[in-house]
Amino acid sequence: MTTYPTAKLRQITSALPFWLSLLLIPLAWVSAVYGGWSLALLPVVTWYLFSVLDFLTGLNKDNADPQTPDEDLFWYRAITLLWTPTQIITLFLLLWYITATDHLAWWEEWLLMGGFGVISGTIGINYAHELMHQKPKLERWYADILLASVLYSHFRSEHLLVHHRYVATPRDPVTARYNEGFWRFFRRVLHECYLSAFAAEKAMLARKSKPWTDLSNPFFRYWGLQLTFFVVVFWIAGWWGVLLFAYQALIAVWQLELVNYVEHYGLTRKHLGDGKYEHVLPHHSWNAAHRASNWLLINLQRHSDHHYKPDRRFPLLQNYDASEAPQLPYGYPIMTMAALVPRLWRKVMNPRVTEWRARFYPEITDWLPYKSGTNPHPR
Repeated sequence: MTTYPTAKLRQITSALPFWLSLLLIPLAWVSAVYGGWSLALLPVVTWYLFSVLDFLTGLNKDNADPQTPDEDLFWYRAITLLWTPTQIITLFLLLWYITATDHLAWWEEWLLMGGFGVISGTIGINYAHELMHQKPKLERWYADILLASVLYSHFRSEHLLVHHRYVATPRDPVTARYNEGFWRFFRRVLHECYLSAFAAEKAMLARKSKPWTDLSNPFFRYWGLQLTFFVVVFWIAGWWGVLLFAYQALIAVWQLELVNYVEHYGLTRKHLGDGKYEHVLPHHSWNAAHRASNWLLINLQRHSDHHYKPDRRFPLLQNYDASEAPQLPYGYPIMTMAALVPRLWRKVMNPRVTEWRARFYPEITDWLPYKSGTNPHPR
């Protein structure tokens, strides 16, 4: 009788740091009400404060028991489920408030929605990523709603059908090539990911002898949800609200692709011939054990284990040391900021890619196909 409450309390306290993301919501309202300098709060807290917290809290290399049952993860799952309605309601209310009160200058409204895009990209898309990997229909629907709110619904198809299958190969659009700068990468993935996602869904339907126009194609759901967001935003905030909404979506997608760029930069799986590659292993993703940014990003930085075991819920993701997976020198907040300066990024990361190649693939001497991003065995 005495151990059950103690165990439950331990579960709550261990999950509590992952709820820190909710503090970004009142910060968004402070920015909306006061404007001015407060508009810097959202990006400063998300990028810089958590970088400082990483320095203060250090690394977390502890691993939970991967066999922990779902019922013991309630307080971890709850934050991802609560976030979806919280983000959507906040988005709509912010758009209504700033267009109805008219107390902010147009550029302040623009900056505010850009800051909210940092939230919807850093937290919202990341939570959608967690939810889309789960089996319950509610969680997958929540993922679709979050992605539609940033006009990037196809990310679900691209991520599940393309990225996880072809990660760390030239067949994967979002695996950043060696020496490929972020801005070039960003322009490339915006169209390549959409096309590869659509092609993957079309191919799945073809295997069932169905055309892409079959209503089971999830793209019809994607388009319907995105259209719904446009209609609702226009109803509550007019054309200016639609522009602000689209801008926050662009910032959110930019934030997502910054993270995608960091996660696999320069890493490749060994080509086995005939267009086949070795199985995905932990050393095909960059790993980061920085405690605070893993709180913010619900352990996304334990990316090596996510690709090794994609269906594992975020509190159970395992950490790997340098002998098993390549390590980032800093957490994602600092690394994504570094990625915005290609020369700095190459200075920091290219030596680490070279060391990774020597450690895990000493037998490979010709990396030219991977440097150029070409595929010697295209589909």
